[in-house]
Amino acid sequence: MKKIIIMFTLLLSAVGMSAQKFAMLDMDYILSNIPAYERANEQLNQMSKKWQAEVDALQTEAQTLYKNYQDNVVFLSNEQKKARQEEIVAKEKQAAELKKTYFGPEGELFKKRSALMNPIQLEIYNAVKDVAEQRGYQLILDRASDSGIIFASPKIDISDEVLQKLGYN
Repeated sequence: MKKIIIMFTLLLSAVGMSAQKFAMLDMDYILSNIPAYERANEQLNQMSKKWQAEVDALQTEAQTLYKNYQDNVVFLSNEQKKARQEEIVAKEKQAAELKKTYFGPEGELFKKRSALMNPIQLEIYNAVKDVAEQRGYQLILDRASDSGIIFASPKIDISDEVLQKLGYN
C-alpha cells in the first residue's frame, strides 16, 4: 500500500511539473536594444566622471599640502606643524565626504541611477509579465544574470518578443 501511495504521489508531481511552461530571456540583449537605457547610461557615466574629477582635485590638494608639509617640516614651529596637519586632515576629510556624497550607498549617483533606470526596468518587467501571462509561463529565467545555465534552446528565448512588446524591433 505504501508503494502505491508513493507511486501515485510521484505520478501527480510528474504531471504537474510537465504542465509548467518556462522561458528564457537575455536582459543584456534587451537593454542594449533600448535607446533610453543607453542614453541613461551615458548620462550616468558623464556625471560620474565629473564628480570623480571633483573628488580627485580635493585629493590632489591634500597630497600637495602633505608634500609641502614634509618638505618644510624642519623649518616649522610646533604651532605651524599642528596647523598644517589639521589643514591636511581637513582636506582629506573633505575629499572623503564628497566621495561619500557622490558615490556612497545613498549618494547622488545611486539616486540618479534609480531615477533614470527604475522606469526602464519597470517597463521591461511589465512587458515580460504580459508575455508570460499571454503565453502561460510560470517561470522566466534571465540567461544574462544566471551563470548556472549551461545551455538553453533558442526556441524558448523570448527576448525579441519582449522587445516587440516594448515597441522596439
